Amino acid sequence: MAASDLVHTLLDEAAAQAPGNCAVRDADASVTYRELVDLSWAFAAWLREQGVGRGDRLVVQLPSRHELVAMFLGAVRLGVVFVPLNKDMREFHQRAVLADSEPSLVIAAGEAAAKLSGLTEVPVHDATTLWPAIVAAAGTALQLPAEVAPDDVATLVYTSGSTALPKAVICPHRQMTFASRSIHQVLGYRPTDVVFCRFPISWDYGLYKILLCFLGRSTLVLAGEESDLALLSRMREVGATVVPIVPSLATMIVTLSERDTAAKPPVRMFTNTGAALPDSTIAALRENFPGTRVVRQFGQTECKRVSIVPPDEDGLRPTSVGLPLPGTRVLILDSEGQPVPTGEVGEIVVTGPHVMPGYWRLPELTAQTFRPDPATGEKRLHTGDYGSLDSDGYLYFEGRRDDMFKRKGIRMSTLEIEAAALDIAGVRAAAVLPPTAERDLVIFVESTLEPHTVLKELAQRLDKAKVPAICRVVGELPLTAHGKNAREALNAILTGAA
Repeated sequence: MAASDLVHTLLDEAAAQAPGNCAVRDADASVTYRELVDLSWAFAAWLREQGVGRGDRLVVQLPSRHELVAMFLGAVRLGVVFVPLNKDMREFHQRAVLADSEPSLVIAAGEAAAKLSGLTEVPVHDATTLWPAIVAAAGTALQLPAEVAPDDVATLVYTSGSTALPKAVICPHRQMTFASRSIHQVLGYRPTDVVFCRFPISWDYGLYKILLCFLGRSTLVLAGEESDLALLSRMREVGATVVPIVPSLATMIVTLSERDTAAKPPVRMFTNTGAALPDSTIAALRENFPGTRVVRQFGQTECKRVSIVPPDEDGLRPTSVGLPLPGTRVLILDSEGQPVPTGEVGEIVVTGPHVMPGYWRLPELTAQTFRPDPATGEKRLHTGDYGSLDSDGYLYFEGRRDDMFKRKGIRMSTLEIEAAALDIAGVRAAAVLPPTAERDLVIFVESTLEPHTVLKELAQRLDKAKVPAICRVVGELPLTAHGKNAREALNAILTGAA
């Protein structure tokens, strides 16, 4: 067993090399790497006292702050499976996750703790009374190493998508540390970096920022609770140098930057995932933050990251989502599982040490998504996403399975139609719903333009078959917690409008 394959060793190595560096900062506190180690051991000792150990699940529903980071590290030290829930998860999904994960213990705060107590028979602890005891024990708790193996599950990340209820991706220590090191090899976080993260730790985009900062000996600023209006000033205050974004956050940063005449934060790199950034947004980020790199990435929780555009190649291949992670491989296969010629579109299939084992307690879905290579037996992740590879090995993302559809005999993607809409002056955001048996192709736009104006402009940018039949103009598009278009909410709006 290699100790370096364990998640918590990434923190321990950083603390040994840079103990006084600020590790995590939130709106109310900051902790150094040495202090974070002590807090994690104190929490591990508390878990031991509660009888929670290797393989047990710990469900935690808290805001993304330094306390949650310490709990995560303390849990994985013992081989406890950390199950973070978005603080805004509703009761319907809470019940499903509690039943599915079968935790030994639950932690929340205040009113949330009281509500969760009514949903489960296992102990629910209130973090507001628990945490002061952890702080008091930090630095004095016995550091008793536990038996933890690289193939032990470190966390269950619950996602939505192909099932009616949230499903959990199984994330072992080995896969998480490999993915983190491979991403860091490309992005190159530095000890001087301040990584400004608005995303919850319950989403892998936020969770892995912890590990990437450990590898870079960087400072992670957890800013999910900051006011939108204070976003730019907060970035300036902390000296943000790396900012993970999704399109909605990027648009907000651009809007605030164009109104703010003060000196801009020293951002050297924006990293994007979740959904493609419009060209206009990329251009605006570069204009407002001179010298910054806008790094496009593509990934899924099932393997964390598929590809990244090397930062020093920013702008060279503007439609590519980059090269496969170091040590991994991307295949483009047809419906029969055979490789397609270079440049042709097929399903994106991923192999490598970062591919997760599957979904928690969903053997059929696991077998469908994680399939063995017929020749080697190696596990391959069938992403359900479509794209192509060029002759240099760069990946081009065409759309997700749900994004691709045929209309009037022509295969098309929601992404290309949304991109055309975003090219129209006055359109701030766009979302397309593919046609169904009950209705034709629909586009929603966030704008003050008239619907017929939007459709007329689209007709000048798209083939006739790709122009939607229906346009709905809204003041603000509904988004998921991860900044993606909330299609269920859009369908509800459409049904109500009808």
